Amino acid sequence: MKDILVLLATMGGGLGCFLLGMKHLSEGLQSIGGAGLKRFMSAMTTNRIAGMVTGIVSTIIVQSSSIITVMTVGFVSSGLMDLTQAVNVIIGSNIGTTATAWLIAYAPDVRLMGFAAVTLGAILYFGFRREGVHNSGLAFLGLGLVFVGLYCMNVAIAPLKKSEAALKLFATLDAATLGGLLRCFAVSLVFTAIVQSSAATTAIAMTLANQGVITFEAAAATVFGMNIGTTVTAWLAAAGGSTEARRTAMAHTLFNVAGTVILMPLFIPVVLPAVKAFFPDWAAEPAAPMAAVHTGFNIVTTLCFLPFTAPFAAFVKRIVKERKSVAEVPRLVYLDAHMKMSPFICCSQAYQTMRFMAESVKEMMEGVRAVLEGDAAPGIEKHIFHREDILDRVQCEITEFLGKVMSARLPVSVAEYARALLRIADEYESLSDEFPVIVKAYRRIRSDGSSWSADSRTAVLDILKDLDTFQQRVLEAFLAGKHLRESVLAELSVTSKGLRHAIAAAREGQLQRIGSAEAAPLVALATLDIFNALDRARSCLINIAEALAGGKRTDSV
Repeated sequence: MKDILVLLATMGGGLGCFLLGMKHLSEGLQSIGGAGLKRFMSAMTTNRIAGMVTGIVSTIIVQSSSIITVMTVGFVSSGLMDLTQAVNVIIGSNIGTTATAWLIAYAPDVRLMGFAAVTLGAILYFGFRREGVHNSGLAFLGLGLVFVGLYCMNVAIAPLKKSEAALKLFATLDAATLGGLLRCFAVSLVFTAIVQSSAATTAIAMTLANQGVITFEAAAATVFGMNIGTTVTAWLAAAGGSTEARRTAMAHTLFNVAGTVILMPLFIPVVLPAVKAFFPDWAAEPAAPMAAVHTGFNIVTTLCFLPFTAPFAAFVKRIVKERKSVAEVPRLVYLDAHMKMSPFICCSQAYQTMRFMAESVKEMMEGVRAVLEGDAAPGIEKHIFHREDILDRVQCEITEFLGKVMSARLPVSVAEYARALLRIADEYESLSDEFPVIVKAYRRIRSDGSSWSADSRTAVLDILKDLDTFQQRVLEAFLAGKHLRESVLAELSVTSKGLRHAIAAAREGQLQRIGSAEAAPLVALATLDIFNALDRARSCLINIAEALAGGKRTDSV
């Protein structure tokens, strides 16, 4: 009984170290090159070959096809990729993920490499404060834990080859027969779906084969099940998301299922003989042949599908229908809880959501101008109030989301960007609050029965026009998605000062007209409320510009 407990504890601890190591390795590599990786994935998807290469390279870089899948779902949800581009990246990531198998296969001494990498990682992580070195230390710690986990699993599995009961049980997984092949498929599918790591399934299968507990055929057959089991991650990332996100998850699943259906019948008569002929020492050294099966499976399926990614994407669009919406739902369609796997993508998704806020504010300002000019479409006032309510809710959600992101360990640059996004979201929400104020004030003017003086109307409309131009300039800077240059901020600061003085002058003129025949008291007070709301809107806009410039303060507010 004690021996069994020791075996289970060692095996479980080894698997835990392996999974934790993969997580830290991926996080460290993302922190080192995450921003560049995001730009790389966004740019290198212009055609099917570039998309496939992007998937291969990016998966090798972060050592996780799950991360790339989640990133791809996020890109599609936010409109940075279309479905065809996403399919190209996903099929490429299936090839890239096989790099882990080759790493395991050709590791000379997992114990030595594991402890050496952990030692180096600990020195870099705990001994240096520089962010780049710190992140490199995390990556080395992760790599070391991967090898330590493999060593522990080797130690745990070694006694099994002396156990008749264990050998008898594992003998049922002999993939040289059809029944054994199906059992291998089922076991690897379920296990991969549970741990959400095809690398973990590969590592365990290789370890069992190296120790002689299962046959090479059984180890190689796990490829089919793990390729389907790993699609669970895509569905988790797409759960509750946009239609495009669900289509991306469906494309990933259909691609992997189709590859399995095509190649699985060829496993016994074609694949096994070919691999055994190419690797004469397959029985004594099964790791490399198994890695070859894993890579070959994904290369063949990729080559079969690559010429047809566009019609395949069209087919997926037909079977995953667009959801019919009866009303605008105030929720963050671009955000997903699983984006926490990549803080860079978290911020990217938050930015895409805030584009909705920025464009909504632009639409609200145009509506207000139409109301004041007297040519607003029916229902526009109601729409302004409705949109303001939506932005209130969006701001609450985006604050909660980014708060959770910032509670994790983040690179300094990402943390600063997240704080800037929080500030911008708050300012856009505050800006949206001013338009209903203006509409309400104008309603009071209309209901008073007194005429609105030509001077007051002209002053309000002129300032609103200038504010609209100012808003458009800030919006362009925001949509560019780049750090605002000092020269542009200085230009916007001058514009803000000019608007502030113009509003102050108009407000003073309105005060002087109160009590005169030109301005009834209630109309004058309502006009002052409009001027005050316009000034607060101006202040919000220059604050957004400052946040885009890295939080720099000006004397314009």
